Amino acid sequence: MSSQRYYASEQYLLPADMTESTRLNLQHQVIVQAFDNRLSLAPLDLASGNRVLESAAGTGIWALEFYEQNKNKGRTLQVECIDISEKQFPPEPPSDVHFSVHSVLDLPANWSARFAYVHQRLLITAMNDSLWHKAISEMFRVLAPGGWVELVEIEGKDRRFNVGPSSSKLQALVLKMYSERGIIGDLGAYLPPLLEKIGFEDVRCEARTVSVGRSGKNGYRSNEFRDIWKGMKLNVLKGGGYGIIETEEEFEEILQESMFEWNNSNKASCTFYTILGRKG
Repeated sequence: MSSQRYYASEQYLLPADMTESTRLNLQHQVIVQAFDNRLSLAPLDLASGNRVLESAAGTGIWALEFYEQNKNKGRTLQVECIDISEKQFPPEPPSDVHFSVHSVLDLPANWSARFAYVHQRLLITAMNDSLWHKAISEMFRVLAPGGWVELVEIEGKDRRFNVGPSSSKLQALVLKMYSERGIIGDLGAYLPPLLEKIGFEDVRCEARTVSVGRSGKNGYRSNEFRDIWKGMKLNVLKGGGYGIIETEEEFEEILQESMFEWNNSNKASCTFYTILGRKG
């Protein structure tokens, strides 16, 4: 049995511990590179003193870099970072970057119309249809008029990492798990009309496809991509292997063999979306 991982929620499939923090910080670089080395695609016009909210902040790496980038341009922002667990928060953030334990499903009542910009990344494995409606409504509420929301998500339905028997088995397992848990995979198609329904304007979506392979050039290294699914092992086993695998050892074997398949293929990939909307 492998070492115990820490999970902050029954709902969210991935852990919230130091191992996951390392993975998230590596993944941050993959995503930023995919979107032309930009931390944000929103057409922002921020000024010193503006408040920014990062939901599902994790290690805070995006917020800290966004804060520093703006500070270097002469803008000192007030950045509020929230997550359902404090386990991954940085020990000594700048005084203008504040971390607190909150859920995007239930933001403080006094945050209404407070933020000029709300950023959230990769909550796909924590959400179902009703939770997405609640989260988007809460983000709309806390945005000031004219403010932007930016959601960065990964394609979870039209997968492209099945390049051999083991990675095909892994892909089938992930799709079955998502289906049984009510996780919405095609967020590039699902989220834009939901934003419009909630009241956002100027809604748009940009997609970028990144590679999965040995080099990690223009995407994930194979071992980094494997570690996403490795973090879900507890929930895979709780789900009885979803009819695809039977034991922890079998799951570990599939992960290792999938990594070798990605290392020896130039076809494995995944797609990220950035979805933007403005509060009128």
